[in-house]
Amino acid sequence: MNQENVRTAISGYPMILFGLVFVVAAVASFAWIEETRGASALLALVLVVAAILSFKGLFIVNPNDARVLVLFGTYKGTVKGNGFYWANPFLVKKRITLRARNLNGEKLKVNDRAGNPIQIAAVVVWQVEDTFRANFDVDNYEHYVVVQSEAAVRHLAGRYPYDTFEDDAEETMTLRGGTDHVNGMLEQELSERFERAGIRVVEARISHLAYAPEIAEAMLRRQQATAVVAARFQIVEGAVSMVELALQKLSEKQVVTLDEDRKAAMVSNLLVVLCSESAAAPVINAGTLYH
Repeated sequence: MNQENVRTAISGYPMILFGLVFVVAAVASFAWIEETRGASALLALVLVVAAILSFKGLFIVNPNDARVLVLFGTYKGTVKGNGFYWANPFLVKKRITLRARNLNGEKLKVNDRAGNPIQIAAVVVWQVEDTFRANFDVDNYEHYVVVQSEAAVRHLAGRYPYDTFEDDAEETMTLRGGTDHVNGMLEQELSERFERAGIRVVEARISHLAYAPEIAEAMLRRQQATAVVAARFQIVEGAVSMVELALQKLSEKQVVTLDEDRKAAMVSNLLVVLCSESAAAPVINAGTLYH
């Protein structure tokens, strides 16, 4: 048998009653030993063994738990229904929990697709789905989850860049920008890796993502420079539009007639005022417009 076999077991309440009956009968047999000599002694011994076997076969399955039954190295099935049961006393009844469990992965230092060292960690919610595979297809399924989770996170980090500073940044999938997509890929890869151990991935999320300390400061300056350049671009673009609109309105309303040199000077002054980081200090011309 190479797959899980969910089975039921005998209720433990009648068997515990039989065990108590065997105990009482054994005590009574010991009391009659002097009268019946050897016959009661043999019967008492048999009753004691029967009582021990009756009690040894009892076991409890708690909610969201299971018991894997193995008889002399042979898998006999799994009891998943919670309750009080009795089974062959020679069966090994290994407890395994079916509850969802959290794996809070450690911070790993890896290289992203661009070769930049980053720190990354993930949180994985998982639970055992196939008790046969979890017990017999892998050596230690809990250790298997830890190792395969680390391997999946490392592989995922190498498939995407942490961030991109190119013009097509919106089209490039990154670890920082494509959170939902990256989490989905992580969950899919973990499901494929855990399938061998009969484990289901409930949820997987990146819990920590940052540049490695040795390049964090340099990357921060790069991000700040990129933000400054983008802001300057918007400012210049808006200033040019405003200057163009000002010249157009002055020309349409014939407020003043400017030659090309005066227009160039006006454009220069307006751009300085609109693009400057500090407030402009106006200079009032009390004379004529032209010398």
